[in-house]
Formats: sequence, structure tokens, C-alpha cells
Amino acid sequence: MSPLSTRHRFRDPRSTKYDFLVSVLVRCPGCAKAAHVVTAPAPALAGRQDRGLFAPRRLVCRSCGTSKQWSGRGVALHRDPRKPAADPCFDIPLWLQTETRHGWVWAYNLEHLDLIRRFVQASLREGIPWHDHGRKMTVVARLPAWMQRAKNRDEVLRAIDRIHASLVRA
Repeated sequence: MSPLSTRHRFRDPRSTKYDFLVSVLVRCPGCAKAAHVVTAPAPALAGRQDRGLFAPRRLVCRSCGTSKQWSGRGVALHRDPRKPAADPCFDIPLWLQTETRHGWVWAYNLEHLDLIRRFVQASLREGIPWHDHGRKMTVVARLPAWMQRAKNRDEVLRAIDRIHASLVRA
């Protein structure tokens, strides 16, 4: 196998969007700079076994000191590709997002954004075989069709570069 073929090959790691909710970058409601939504530390979870989607979360902004606690009552995952994405717990706009002529490109964190970048820039994309058991509707399988088309590859990669640039300015 040539080195060129490994650079443009993508194998689906079977990640779901829930795998990226451990740390989410959001726009701080206090100062509009980058803030983090993270799973609450272990002492705050005394006596609770729930470490999944409904685990308590904390919003922390290092710029202005904003701190909020979320207790796990309701979650709203992003669904509309024509609207900006928001954090599922606090409903605060995500930091890692930008609009294109087809729709919004967004990610919960840098690992999520890197997964999308690797998928989009790959010329050979290997999905999960139909006969294989396990997760089928992964993050990359659920990407909008316009993001999966080769003709939009350059536009999506430019959008991802704009998102990365927003972190440098933050």
C-alpha cells in the first residue's frame, strides 16, 4: 500500500455524538468568549451512578469567571441543519461552528472537528459493513449529504479552517 493511499483513506471509528459530550466548547453567555461545558467532577456526584448523557455538567469560562451547574433534567440535541447548533444541556451556542451556503458546519470539541475533517478530506471512505453488528448510525454516517459530497469538499474544509481560526483569535 502506498503512503498516498493511507493519507486519503478514512475508516469509520464508530463514534457517536454522545462520545464527544464530555467536553463541549461554547460561547460564554457572560463575555461571548470561548467557555467549556464539562462533566461535573466526582465529588459533586456523590451517591450518583449516572455518568452518561444526563450526568451533571458545569459551564466554566476562564475569561470572565462565569460558572453554572446543570443537574441533568433535559437534553436537546441539535437537529436542524439550517440553524446554529447549541450545547445540549445549557442551550448555549457552540463555539466551533460556522455557516456555509449549504448549512452549518459544527462540532462539540476539537476531537469531533478533527473526525469531520478526516472524513471530508478522505477520497476513500470506508463505512461499517451491513453484516457487522454494533453501531451503524455514527457521527460520520449522520453527516448531511452535502457534507459528504466530493464536490463540496473544498468548501467544507475551508469552513473547518475558519472554525480553527476562531480558536486562535479567542
